[in-house]
Amino acid sequence: MDTQILSRISQQIAHELAVDRRQVVATVQLLHEGATVPFIARYRKEITGALDDTQLRNLEERLRYLTELEDRRGAILKAVEEQGKLTPDLASAFNSAATKTELEDLYLPFKVKRRTKGQIAIEAGLEPLADSLLNNPDQEPEVVAAGYVNADQGVADVKAALEGAKYILMERFAEQPSLVGELRQFLQEKGQVHATLVPGKEQEGAKFADYFDHHEAWKNMPSHRALAVFRGRNEGVLQMNLQLDADAYAPDYPESMIALHLNLPVTGRAASTWLKEVVRWTWRVKLLPHLETDLFGTLRERAEEDAIKVFGRNLKDLMLAAPAGPRVTLGMDPAYRTGVKLAVVDKTGKVLDHDAVYPHQPQNRWEEAKRVVVALCKKHNVELIAIGNGTASRETDKLATEIAREYPELKLNTLMVSEAGASVYSASDFAAREFPDLDVTIRGAISIARRLQDPLAELVKIDPKAIGVGQYQHDVSQVALARSLETIVEDCVNAVGVDLNTASVPLLSRVSGLNTTIASNIVAFRDSQGRFEDRKQLKDVPRLGPKAFEQCAGFLKVANGRNPLDASAVHPESYSVVEKIVATTKRPVTSLIGDSAFLRQLDPVAYTDERFGLPTVKDILAELEKPGRDPRPEFKTATFKEGVEKVGDLRPGMVLEGVVTNVTNFGAFVDVGVHQDGLVHISAMSHQFIKDPAEVAKAGDVVQVKVMDVDVPRQRIALSMRLDDEPGKAEGQKASGRPSRQEGQRANKSSTRSGASASASGTSTNGTMAALLQQALQKAKQ
Repeated sequence: MDTQILSRISQQIAHELAVDRRQVVATVQLLHEGATVPFIARYRKEITGALDDTQLRNLEERLRYLTELEDRRGAILKAVEEQGKLTPDLASAFNSAATKTELEDLYLPFKVKRRTKGQIAIEAGLEPLADSLLNNPDQEPEVVAAGYVNADQGVADVKAALEGAKYILMERFAEQPSLVGELRQFLQEKGQVHATLVPGKEQEGAKFADYFDHHEAWKNMPSHRALAVFRGRNEGVLQMNLQLDADAYAPDYPESMIALHLNLPVTGRAASTWLKEVVRWTWRVKLLPHLETDLFGTLRERAEEDAIKVFGRNLKDLMLAAPAGPRVTLGMDPAYRTGVKLAVVDKTGKVLDHDAVYPHQPQNRWEEAKRVVVALCKKHNVELIAIGNGTASRETDKLATEIAREYPELKLNTLMVSEAGASVYSASDFAAREFPDLDVTIRGAISIARRLQDPLAELVKIDPKAIGVGQYQHDVSQVALARSLETIVEDCVNAVGVDLNTASVPLLSRVSGLNTTIASNIVAFRDSQGRFEDRKQLKDVPRLGPKAFEQCAGFLKVANGRNPLDASAVHPESYSVVEKIVATTKRPVTSLIGDSAFLRQLDPVAYTDERFGLPTVKDILAELEKPGRDPRPEFKTATFKEGVEKVGDLRPGMVLEGVVTNVTNFGAFVDVGVHQDGLVHISAMSHQFIKDPAEVAKAGDVVQVKVMDVDVPRQRIALSMRLDDEPGKAEGQKASGRPSRQEGQRANKSSTRSGASASASGTSTNGTMAALLQQALQKAKQ
């Protein structure tokens, strides 16, 4: 990229992020050299001025956008120059455009178009007529137009001549960047999205009933409602248009804006009526359709960006959920007719045994199932039982709990585990290569066991989109969603670090500087040469060159190796700093590690030099205090209430413990052990006003909730985290206000193992639930 352009981009990013330009320039240079964001954030703080990973991700995203903008700017300048129309003023305008939209507005008059009515009129010699009436509106249009009638040119009469002149001016007006920009800004501030029912689609589109006649300000429309309306339009149920508030503006207000902007005399002159008609057509035929499409596109982009952020936030919380740790675990994949699949994995996740039992209907071989499970637990010294939370999960949990109670000497702990994406993994190519001789159902039980031991290590094997912790994930740009989720996974993996001797190919491939090929080579090297004894052995792995080693070494840990530093996040390139500490303190590394009191007495400045600054030395000392510390929280799980196994068992007023499965813009979904998540609306999450449910809860949190209402036929549960709320009372109804049907639509329905979107959520049409729905709708429209 041209140095001048790069300097301009860096200056703009620095201004937007409120950081020094030198920080941006240094970071851009590192990115161009192939450094990853996790590596830069942790090991290049001196160079970047200690920009954190969030700032670096924002910088990376803006760099991508502005680079694309510059590429487009260059292409446009070249195209206009080739047309021979590039003036110094025009070039300056193009170079000053700060957004892609502004740039495209300027380019509009120069775009190569199909033959338009305006161009045809110009070819017929009508441009002088258009100019004459525009410049001298005191002329009678019909009189002037009579001189341009020419049957040979296709201008049959005066009406045809004036029609052609109208099209010439319409196209000219509609291509004025300043006018287009002014109207766009006006509609952004004052425009309203109007959704209406397509006639005859009442029954087919019942789930979109809240939007059969919906008005909402464009600038305030939240992502979940915008995406709901777009989905309704895509399904042919709704139609959308952009309108002005009829109480505040006359329908022809934009036409007045056009006339005023162009200084057109639309009253009091001979040609005023004709010019007013030109303005009307310019707005309704040219500008309104163009701007409506443009603003709906922007609304969709904005809504998608917001939805992707929600998905990313939930995914991060799920992947960084507390691990149960290296314990022998029995995974149970429940089902009724096809039985409960069992798989035992050792402390490292290696499969030790597998089987299947049939305790539930129609076989009902309960005692036999208990004997098989007990035998497996005794044989392999099982410590944990992980039960998938799908179909038959509570019945299977009852089986495991009964075993734990009858055989206390086994010291078993039973826990419910999310199955989201488990079936996707089971049927994946990776699972087939990992367990070629096992049935897909057994692979599912293995995945359930492993994700209890270490959620991150197991979830990286699944396409992030299939985990299903977002809202409207199938309605957003799949390219943008994939790119965002990939960065989330990368950040999570590198934040935790990876055990070089146990990590799978999918986990290794997410480490800074590595890809699937190099990750496969690491595993192959490990299989043939034995465990890694130190990080230096990575240099012997095929295709893992110096750059890849630099990027990955600090994130790959070797437990119980030759060098104790290899088990920490201290990068090999800075081992010399530790050696200096060892030399000055006269203490070996092994005695320094973990001695917090002693390490905190050291002066970090004393160990800095021209290569390693204060931020790096401080990080090294912190790492020596707690080497290989895991940023994830302490492991804990919810205890589901005994006897509450299905929606019909719930009663208003019950206080239950549950696990947050998904956080959206309008609330949080909580699994309380009945195979169907309940919703805590944002208004019922706290006694204080909150703008974002993420302020209160995140995926994986164990929370207490009160049941406010239950709709058994529709399988809808209204919950509140305000335990003093009373079901059926006004305050309680307000607290647990249900969302609209579309707000309730989400991607992680408990029984949907693949994580695909569930159908739109509904509510009952009578009783308390109807009141809740009505209040939620009123709140949503305020």
